[in-house]
Amino acid sequence: MKTPNISKEDIIDAFYYRHATKEFNAEKKLTDEDINFILQIANLSPSSFGFEPWHFIVVQDKELRELLKPVAWGAPVKLDTASHFILGLTMKAPMTKWNAEYIMHMMKEVKQFPKDVVEMYTKFYREFQERDFDLDTDKKLFDWASKQCYIALGNMMTAAALNGIDSCPIEGFHQEKAEALLQEKFGVDTEKYGLSFMVAFGYRKEDPAHPKTRRPLEDIITLK
Repeated sequence: MKTPNISKEDIIDAFYYRHATKEFNAEKKLTDEDINFILQIANLSPSSFGFEPWHFIVVQDKELRELLKPVAWGAPVKLDTASHFILGLTMKAPMTKWNAEYIMHMMKEVKQFPKDVVEMYTKFYREFQERDFDLDTDKKLFDWASKQCYIALGNMMTAAALNGIDSCPIEGFHQEKAEALLQEKFGVDTEKYGLSFMVAFGYRKEDPAHPKTRRPLEDIITLK
């Protein structure tokens, strides 16, 4: 495994370049290599306990994109113009509770923990949910798991920007109506998965009208 050697200047430049692209160049598409790279970044993203409580649907079908428009007020222009449009699904309580079948699968089959480590990890994970973070409702568990899903979102957008690819994260949707649509038309089991975000990828139609603005660094950092 080689040590990465991306310059700090190149990374900062990518963050200045990145912006929430409102309209994409509909004629300019990502290659299969590009989108597979972005999805691999999601796959390699970290998550709490390493349990990867996510699933991503890449929506390229035009009819399905049209169906999303009425339930996603922040997405119509992106749905029309983005090269690739992704739905970020997060696992719900039946998948993420400490004794869930999926959690056991992750420890035994994916991570291949020995029996004693499974028992230790299960104890830690249960204490984390019941004592440390007070994840005592399905809503709390979903919100906690969504935080992990957002790590993958941020990494995908950053990796895209480092390669000159634009993106736009979208929370402008009606969650209940969107999930009903996902169940009916996308085959999503909404007992197990909920929609956390949408994100569009492609190439900007035009540059932002205004330069990036941020609060001064000293306003957001405290050194002790």
